[in-house]
Amino acid sequence: MGVKLAASFGAEVTVLSQSPNKREDAAKLGAHDFVLTRDAEAIARRANYFDYILDTVSAPHDLAGACSMLKRQGTLIMVGASDKPIELNVFPLIMGRRQIMGSLIGGLPETQEMLDHCGAHNIASDIELISASRINEAYDRVVRSDVKYRFVIDCATL
Repeated sequence: MGVKLAASFGAEVTVLSQSPNKREDAAKLGAHDFVLTRDAEAIARRANYFDYILDTVSAPHDLAGACSMLKRQGTLIMVGASDKPIELNVFPLIMGRRQIMGSLIGGLPETQEMLDHCGAHNIASDIELISASRINEAYDRVVRSDVKYRFVIDCATL
């Protein structure tokens, strides 16, 4: 949703991923570019490039690479929540006057504004609809990182 929303606001959107398999999906979602984060040269080419990076990763990961790609006074926005602490080398922050912020969800007015925007721009979440009987299978797939977007349980199957 972050890619779709940012593109709908006219932002130049680049998807950063460690998986080359996400390149095609990134383009379909509206991204203008794709950077494979396992490619040190690709990361180096984006040094001091981004104003904002929306970090959706919900597992421990290195923030230094993302911080190095932020412009001076750029912002790393954390919306993914790891169940374990994330280590942070503060020098990329200090040296570039960069900042990290987090967000979980907006209140009712912000949520309504987002829904109105999505309705006006025909933006919808990409989901995998499952029956209630597949909840355990869905959980196992989440643990294996075998989920493309998100699961939605069909309430008619309850």
